[in-house]
Amino acid sequence: MRTFILLWLGQIASSVGSHMTYFALTLWVWQQTESATAVALILFFYQLPQIAIALFSGLLIDRVSRKTLLVLSDTGSACCTISVGILAIIQTLEVWHLYVIAAVIGSFGHIQSLTYTTIIPMLVPPEHHVQATGLGAMGGYSTSIFAPALAGVLYPLIGLFGITAIDMGTFAIAVLTLLLISIPNNNPADAVSKTTDADTSLWQTITFGFRYIFNHLQLRAMMIVFSCFVFLDQITETIYQPMILARTGSNTQLLGTLVAITGVGGLIGGAILTATGGFRNPKQSLLIGMLSVGLGKLIFGLGQGSVVWTSARLGASISEPMIFSTYTACWYAIVPVHIQGRAFAADHLIGLSVGALASLVAGPLADYVFEPAAQLINIDSVFNPGAGITLLYCLTALGIFAVGIMGRTQLPSLPSLRQDTNTTDINP
Repeated sequence: MRTFILLWLGQIASSVGSHMTYFALTLWVWQQTESATAVALILFFYQLPQIAIALFSGLLIDRVSRKTLLVLSDTGSACCTISVGILAIIQTLEVWHLYVIAAVIGSFGHIQSLTYTTIIPMLVPPEHHVQATGLGAMGGYSTSIFAPALAGVLYPLIGLFGITAIDMGTFAIAVLTLLLISIPNNNPADAVSKTTDADTSLWQTITFGFRYIFNHLQLRAMMIVFSCFVFLDQITETIYQPMILARTGSNTQLLGTLVAITGVGGLIGGAILTATGGFRNPKQSLLIGMLSVGLGKLIFGLGQGSVVWTSARLGASISEPMIFSTYTACWYAIVPVHIQGRAFAADHLIGLSVGALASLVAGPLADYVFEPAAQLINIDSVFNPGAGITLLYCLTALGIFAVGIMGRTQLPSLPSLRQDTNTTDINP
């Protein structure tokens, strides 16, 4: 666990800088356009290229040193980030530049995220997988506590170039920690050849992960339920910042507080998982988490004022680490280490496609469907301005709650996460 902790600390440092940059870009785009669609397109273009490279990234991760991939992907993302700062300081930055840069960063980010995910079972024993993913959730969410607040304070003072310079400093910390640790190679090339001897074409090789998932009842069922949750959850995450800005007269201070409180909730949820290991029954953990998130987001959408918004956001974010950590730990328990690159890449591709679709439709739905509908049914007096975005948000939250109920009957029994249940069978 010591090696994993050092890796984890380096990734936290890098994540702080990345979150600061993303929050600053959100503010910049909103100031330029005041459009929910323009803000949503940043996330869409970040996700779009990941769909294309996901077919090959799993094979790459199973064949190439995972430590090398982490260093290269972090370096590529850093170069893209500093380019934003340079364009900003010479005053030539435009919104479309951010879409292009987001697409490149997304490609490197996909490889970095997938590589990090598959490194965990190589460094951590099976009985601590939930704790390790809980620590990952703590790291990811804890950055949301400090990064938006820092960006909100520093952005007016140092601008985008200053924010990206800080991001570069945190990147240097992450790379230094990577160079200091040793990550086992596990002979990935040999493992890949053993699982692809029967395949006679490149297409069969790169689709191995998909065939593995769809031939495995537990993985297939989890993937379907989780994809439904991700689609709805991604819509709410895409539109909640424009919703708050619209309903508060562009109160960036309150928005920064809400983003930070999301980090507090995730940190609490991750700490609970790390300390307790979560529920023994992973199915129960997934469903309780989804129901809690749906209820918290519904209260957030219907609520008025900073107290209700922060409380609801806190409650929903506490439950999210339980969902994502349990889901990942189940995959660790089922999928052998030497094919996790391809299996996780296939799952990521499905998740990315679902998430990109949600990000793409969220802005236009809010601007061109629900805003006119809100005026038509005259609910502006309740939520004006931002009535249409709020209506979409609340209906989507209800959908998340319904997915939790649906999962109770659709999910099969899942392996206990308190023992080593990792299988070596690659043809279920």
